[in-house]
Amino acid sequence: MAKEIIGIIKLQIRGGAANPAPPVGPALGAKGVNIMEFCKQFNARTEDKRGKILPTVITVFKDKSFDFIIKTPPAAVQIKEALKLKSGSPESNRQKVGTITWEQLGKIAEDKMVDLNAFTPESAMRMIAGTARSMGVRVKGKMPTPNN
Repeated sequence: MAKEIIGIIKLQIRGGAANPAPPVGPALGAKGVNIMEFCKQFNARTEDKRGKILPTVITVFKDKSFDFIIKTPPAAVQIKEALKLKSGSPESNRQKVGTITWEQLGKIAEDKMVDLNAFTPESAMRMIAGTARSMGVRVKGKMPTPNN
């Protein structure tokens, strides 16, 4: 029989750097989860992604046990990393902060494909391009088509 779920917690935590301080401690403590056990497991599983922001979905069960899923870093973070930007534009429609190529978008889309609700790499690239535009980043050139 499946365990009864009492809560789902969504957090963004830096890889390899989970600790009982906010936001992790209070969020897990409110559900009665062993905070140190979560931190040890999370840090062990994310040691290779140290320093990157990782969205995490924690499922808490009635017996206070937990399970968690680690997702890929957000598209905006990956775009900033690819272009070496500190932040996006405060006025994305007027002030542009950089330019990204379709090849760079393709790499990000390929990485994010498991977390996106897209069926083809082309649609995933369009989604990432939309994120880039909303950050004030120009998308250079035309989208490559699979027929070329």
